[in-house]
Amino acid sequence: MDASKINWILAIACLLAGIGLGALGYHLLNSSAASLQKLRQPLAERDRELAALRDGVDDHLGEISRLVSALQRDGEALASRLAQDASRLGGKGAPRAGLEATPASAPAAEGSEEPATPRDYADGTGGTLSEDFGLKDDEDAKAPQPPRY
Repeated sequence: MDASKINWILAIACLLAGIGLGALGYHLLNSSAASLQKLRQPLAERDRELAALRDGVDDHLGEISRLVSALQRDGEALASRLAQDASRLGGKGAPRAGLEATPASAPAAEGSEEPATPRDYADGTGGTLSEDFGLKDDEDAKAPQPPRY
């Protein structure tokens, strides 16, 4: 064999070995890319579902806002109608606007003052929170005792 033939055979063998190693490396790197693509697909689907849910919540909150404003308008219209009817019937006066005109708050309107705010200290009038509650007075100690037998 000639030396030139050996060089050609060696070059072809190295080329085939390089192609084989390259194909093996591509296969190993591409398999991780395929698994990464499999992970990205469900993530993209969940992102789309989340965006759809956000849009649904936005629509729902917008609808609730519109309903609340409509309810407020209807309440104001009802209050003005009530005031008109009361003035037309010659009542003592027009009902006050707001919640004070409702029957549920009538007991609160009977008293002219609001109830006192509860306190966590004694006011000194002898209640259970006073400083001398439960102590015996000196008069009780000087009172005559019945005789002991």
